[in-house]
Amino acid sequence: MAKNTKSVAAKTDPRLSERDFERIARALAEPRRVDILKAIGSKDTPTPCAALLEVQKVSPATMSHHLKELETACLIDVVRDGRCVNLSLRRDVLQAYLDRLAKI
Repeated sequence: MAKNTKSVAAKTDPRLSERDFERIARALAEPRRVDILKAIGSKDTPTPCAALLEVQKVSPATMSHHLKELETACLIDVVRDGRCVNLSLRRDVLQAYLDRLAKI
């Protein structure tokens, strides 16, 4: 039985497949997600989800949806600790995306 894995999710190789590139482009096409990614990336330490909810002014369900899209695109790492969720920007993946985009 084949495992369901994402090629970027290996976290050791930031090269992007065509599918990875498209997922990231779709995730970043939503301005709210770009704002969320900026907020996460502005910190040197993981950002608690609750802190994002305070500044983004969206419902928890909407925030959850946006975070899932960013996680699916491998742009963020999500670490759950009980009911708390901490988020970190995957700078290597974002940089790989930007590098590839610059070649267009």
